[in-house]
Amino acid sequence: MSPGILGKCPECEAWDTFSPVQTATSTTASPSLISKPISLKDLSDQKNHRVPTHLQEVDRVLGGGVVDGSVILIGGEPGIGKSTLLLQIAEALSHSLKVLYASGEESPSQIKLRASRLNIQKENILVTFETEISKLQSLVEEYNPGVLIVDSIQTTYTQDIDGTTGSISQIKESTQRLVQLAKKDNVTVFIVGHVTKDGNIAGPKFLEHLVDVVLYLEGDKNGMIRMLRGNKNRFGETGELGIFSMKEHGLLPIEDPSEVFLGKMHESQSGTIIFPSLEGIRTIFLEIQALCTQTYTPIPRRVVNGTDMNRTLMLAAILEKRIGQSFIGCDYFVNITGGSRIMDPAADLPISMALLSSQMNLPISSKMISFGEVGLSGEIRPVVGTEKRIKESLRRDFFPIVVPAGSIEKSLRSKNVQEISHIQEITTILKQPL
Repeated sequence: MSPGILGKCPECEAWDTFSPVQTATSTTASPSLISKPISLKDLSDQKNHRVPTHLQEVDRVLGGGVVDGSVILIGGEPGIGKSTLLLQIAEALSHSLKVLYASGEESPSQIKLRASRLNIQKENILVTFETEISKLQSLVEEYNPGVLIVDSIQTTYTQDIDGTTGSISQIKESTQRLVQLAKKDNVTVFIVGHVTKDGNIAGPKFLEHLVDVVLYLEGDKNGMIRMLRGNKNRFGETGELGIFSMKEHGLLPIEDPSEVFLGKMHESQSGTIIFPSLEGIRTIFLEIQALCTQTYTPIPRRVVNGTDMNRTLMLAAILEKRIGQSFIGCDYFVNITGGSRIMDPAADLPISMALLSSQMNLPISSKMISFGEVGLSGEIRPVVGTEKRIKESLRRDFFPIVVPAGSIEKSLRSKNVQEISHIQEITTILKQPL
């Protein structure tokens, strides 16, 4: 018997004597083991029990709190604050639940140092440095915690399968067992996942499909602002954004993010405009900056921070083709202040206006707002959340508001709201007296 075909038998030394043999396996399940389908009408309604963390921005992204038996995957760059945030969540949940913190990346002294800095001294938080899945399962059965935190999934492993720690096979098997543990014992599981240089969670996409909630902690490691973004949530809204400030005593929620992102804008200047970004149910005002200068290198530089590079290049090409404003021989830089990142097509119009304003050296009012998607032919298309963006802008005394034509109701039309249908109208708006 051999696991594979060999040319020469090692016993009798005869050639070509091996033939494949397939063991008979039963492919049909016993009728008693087949689960019978149930009518959708007969299924009972079960409301998931939520436990609020009382961390306002975390509860906002989670949809009101953590759900019993859910699995939450948190990703982010190294040093962005994932472990700090999880230790704060552990402290908040330890008031009503027992928390088991399994760390495979930090020593006991490092965890104690962080806990002391955050002023966390809770008996209900148990720390283990065990990373073998079956032993973690035994600890859960022994201590019966309500919350299990695994930091990180790349350091966990199981002895039941081959593969080094951190390999795809180990990550998949470990995640599957943690999900089964969460559903069987009704334990809320937080999993930390490493990210690649592209910002995606390392490992197979299978992980994000398997878990219930996927959160990304974003921001500039050298800055104070941190953003917790919900990319997937089976129990709440996706796209929600929690804003924090990194302080000495941990991540603190920011009540008015717009104040932080906008800074102090008193004078009108070229290349700067405000964009109302719709993040979940909130409208956050971000400052978009553009700078066009004469190039002194053979190949002009194109630098984009906080938004998609390819889309910005496309907008510059549309401006050249439809308006005739050339960027040849110019370096241009586009930046979203505060370390935020915009992937919303509604930012097309303000980015185009900022580029054109800087190139033509035409100042934009410090109170002007614009949003809209730009098509390749130069048309301005309506976007989602127009009414909400306009109302929040007027509430903060931002005007004029430049919006796509035909996207607002009659009740919102006023002298403070200007509708445009083509990118060629941008020049007229920029030349208006401030």
